[in-house]
Amino acid sequence: MREDGAMIEAGTFPISSGTASIEPDPWTPGAFLLRVNGVESSQLNPDTPTELGFEYMRWAAAVLTHRFATDQRIRVLHLGGAGCTFARWVTAVYPQAHQVAVELDAGLAELARTRFELPRAPQLKIRVGEAGEVLAGMRPGTREVVFRDVFAPVSDDPDALHVTPEHLTGVSAAASAASVLTPGGVYLMNIGGGPDLTSVRQEVAALCEVFPHVEVMADATMLKGRRRGNVIAAASDAPLTDESLGGPSALARTLLSDPVPARVVDSVENFTAGARPRP
Repeated sequence: MREDGAMIEAGTFPISSGTASIEPDPWTPGAFLLRVNGVESSQLNPDTPTELGFEYMRWAAAVLTHRFATDQRIRVLHLGGAGCTFARWVTAVYPQAHQVAVELDAGLAELARTRFELPRAPQLKIRVGEAGEVLAGMRPGTREVVFRDVFAPVSDDPDALHVTPEHLTGVSAAASAASVLTPGGVYLMNIGGGPDLTSVRQEVAALCEVFPHVEVMADATMLKGRRRGNVIAAASDAPLTDESLGGPSALARTLLSDPVPARVVDSVENFTAGARPRP
């Protein structure tokens, strides 16, 4: 419980886009699941924020811990707020971090502020707004990390597929992220993809148009095109791992030791061959 008495409790709550529900996680004692309009969105783990229930977040966390020492003061922009699970992890691992989480749904942002036991400003601020507009309006060179984790339903059907809006997936969005980053900063993207990986390859190709260093990681089944799932892409103007933190081999070992083992794509050039990025 926080000093102001706010605490996570199960229940269903109205938000701007419909309803959000908080329910105990049946697989993780003490944790909760956040569902937004019936769709699983975040795991809320108030007692142990360094334990991330979603594998793609653990993969993204591995990138950061092999790029930035934990005593560094990193500034992080989260495009997509929801339960702010990854932001809570950053605060726990990087105590000097300052973060902004962008959330489109004002009601969900208020629910997070009042009930999710989040770090207070300046450690974490929640900004209500559209991710692309906020990214385009940021001052250049002001963030060490930008993490894009934005999905929206393609229709009003409650069972509709959720995808990243197109204006956040092309070369112009990648260029906006690059301008916001400091030298050596990292742009992380959670990319959802189907079995043919077409959308994933397009997004990675867009990154390659802007950044000289791009890495792609996911579990082997996903990368072989056998299921729909999540891929983490990371991009920078500098090598994505710090040799003093173990370098590429240490990142590869961390990913392989995950409960859902992931691997780094051997050749991004081959992975994106023939893909046409959106402008």
